[in-house]
Amino acid sequence: MGDFNKLDHMKTINYLAICLMFGGLLTVDGAFAQGAVADYKRANAFGETTRNKVFYAPTAFSWLEDQQRLWYVHETPAGRRFIFVDASKKQKAEAFDHAKLATALAMASDEVVDADSLPFYSIAYKGTNRIEFDAYGKVWSANLADYKVSDTGRKPEPRGRRGYWGNREENESREIPSPDSNWVAYIKNHNVYIRERGDGKDEIQLSYDGALGHHYSSQIAWSPDSKKLAVNKVRPNTPHKIYFVESSPSAQLQPILQERNYLKPGDALPQSQPVLFLLESKQSVPIDPERIPNQYSISRLEWREDSRAFTFEYNQRGHQRYEVMSVDANNGEVKALITETSKTFVEYSGKKYRKDIHDGQEIIWASERDGWNHLYLYDGQTGKVKNQITKGEWVVREVAYVDEEHRYIIFAGSGKEAGQDPYFIQYYRVNFDGSGFRPLTTEDGNHRASFSSDFSTFVDTYSRVDAPPVSVLRSATDGNILFELEKADASALLATGWKYPEVFHAKGRDGETDIWGVVIRPSNFDPNKSYPVIENIYAGPQGSFVPKNFGTQQGMAALAELGFIVVQIDGMGTSNRSKAFHDVCWKDLKDAGFPDRILWMQAAAQRYTYMDLGRVGIYGTSAGGQNAAGAVLFHPEFYKVAVSSCGCHDNRMDKMWWNEQWMGYPIGPQYAECSNVVNAHKLEGKLMLIVGEVDDNVDPASTMQVVDALIKANKEHELVVLPGAGHTSGGEYGEKKRRDFFVKYLLGVDPPVWEGQKAVF
Repeated sequence: MGDFNKLDHMKTINYLAICLMFGGLLTVDGAFAQGAVADYKRANAFGETTRNKVFYAPTAFSWLEDQQRLWYVHETPAGRRFIFVDASKKQKAEAFDHAKLATALAMASDEVVDADSLPFYSIAYKGTNRIEFDAYGKVWSANLADYKVSDTGRKPEPRGRRGYWGNREENESREIPSPDSNWVAYIKNHNVYIRERGDGKDEIQLSYDGALGHHYSSQIAWSPDSKKLAVNKVRPNTPHKIYFVESSPSAQLQPILQERNYLKPGDALPQSQPVLFLLESKQSVPIDPERIPNQYSISRLEWREDSRAFTFEYNQRGHQRYEVMSVDANNGEVKALITETSKTFVEYSGKKYRKDIHDGQEIIWASERDGWNHLYLYDGQTGKVKNQITKGEWVVREVAYVDEEHRYIIFAGSGKEAGQDPYFIQYYRVNFDGSGFRPLTTEDGNHRASFSSDFSTFVDTYSRVDAPPVSVLRSATDGNILFELEKADASALLATGWKYPEVFHAKGRDGETDIWGVVIRPSNFDPNKSYPVIENIYAGPQGSFVPKNFGTQQGMAALAELGFIVVQIDGMGTSNRSKAFHDVCWKDLKDAGFPDRILWMQAAAQRYTYMDLGRVGIYGTSAGGQNAAGAVLFHPEFYKVAVSSCGCHDNRMDKMWWNEQWMGYPIGPQYAECSNVVNAHKLEGKLMLIVGEVDDNVDPASTMQVVDALIKANKEHELVVLPGAGHTSGGEYGEKKRRDFFVKYLLGVDPPVWEGQKAVF
């Protein structure tokens, strides 16, 4: 951290004291140090100041089932408006009379309804002149011919949390009907049974070797001809449970002990063996387990439409071998149709794509085997590659549509358009044989497509962090623009003093590869001042994270208001570039792209001399929390202050799937080498750790183990424990603590004293 002049520091504190006595700063600009009360006021008000200041910027488009009509909602200077589009006629208009609907809803609900801010954001068309929507805890129906609104008597669909991700249930008792509806299959006493439907009481036992600890799964797959079954026989693992105490439950005084199923790297995994049952002969044919050893997982068993075979995907533990397997339904013979291997990792969790064509006669498959993520066409019978569909030094990001009859694909890709940010998504069309390649979008921006149900047209919305969105209707055949829907207006946002983020790129550690990021400045930015730099980091290898779409970037921009330059960077080891770029993370998550990030900031500071690299801070959450703490452990010569929220500080303590994907299996010395716990004694800068006590995404014990190691090493640090909180950056309270920590240690200013929800000004 850079040196501060003690006299200047005392003057700043004295000035703040005077301001506190007399009600606050009289000016926000120039002469006084950053981190003052006026800066806090701007930061705290940022969300409200910038809210609803961008007009004509739809957030989503909803197509009707008739293929050529859609609706969307956006903000206008007059308020929120629903817009209806007839694509075939190239016409758009307000979807209904907002004032009449507001009046009718007010009468029906006995609520005060503002026509310019209707209490719903989504509608469902029920015919030509009727819509339904959720408001005030009910589902309402509105007739648009006479504007009569009625209560349907239904409640809105609950939007609760899905089941806990760590639970795997394959032993529940349920009956699975056959496709011809004549039979049901089920598990009883760990074995497979069938019986006739209706009054059929005579059951037929198909397996006899199931037992506690080696049972048949209830995920039973019938063949389409109802003559065969495919079922996994499962040898379960010993569960790994994590425990935490909810200290302050809302419903009782005493604390509650919570537990979760939570597999960690190195834990034993369940092993499955597919078994084929031939109902006529009552014969069972187990699949050779030597063909699928040391499983991380095998996917659901899926039958071919003609019942000739079933398929599954086999992911060998360590994620260096991934296969598509086919099992002959006549004899149980196993054949690998596709084998994907890597010396580092096959990214099954983010890049896997498979589409079976004409009942598996061909298969479209995504692979990084040539160094870039591309599509390949396989012969589904022989397992041989017929041709590579896409190729080049760019990547396929997502397949949007496959037309089996006309043999073409519509997909999203990035990095192909010269001179553009390599992360920008563009849309393309290509034939199965690789011919007919054509771009559907090319404008310099990040594109998002919403396709009609027949995929003949699509809404294309594109923007950049420094360019508001444009929405147009395009042909999905050639990309031609049919007509413009909206062009966003950000003038009201700019009038608040908000500044566009700046896109910046510089060479990475190899001196050749461009590293991309953004620079965010405060609204009262003065190039004659010196600004500490704070990096917002998330270096998880599963994606890339620098924003590419237009938005206020509220979290980073509000932090910048306190007197900082805030940056976000995608270093090597993150995704959506080449395989070599991604492989930097392999068995080395502590790298986190830091060599590239530091070079990027040094290049930016050469251009912008007001960036003070003697005062660099960093913050992040989850994997970003691990990265932020790692910055001040492994690179203390550059990073001086860090705030780490709910970090996975030792990859042996975190969830298995995420960590073994990047750190490898078996568990080797690389895990300890990357551990913030093992390396806690290296701390030189200032570190704040934030953790929720009931975090079931990242075991909160991981943070406490860092604290324990810091105490044993006699290292100063701050710890914020959030009672009852899960996986979080700390919410409003955590944001206050984070801001104050940076103000104190990067600006050398004592932050305001907080009481209740507001600072004492």
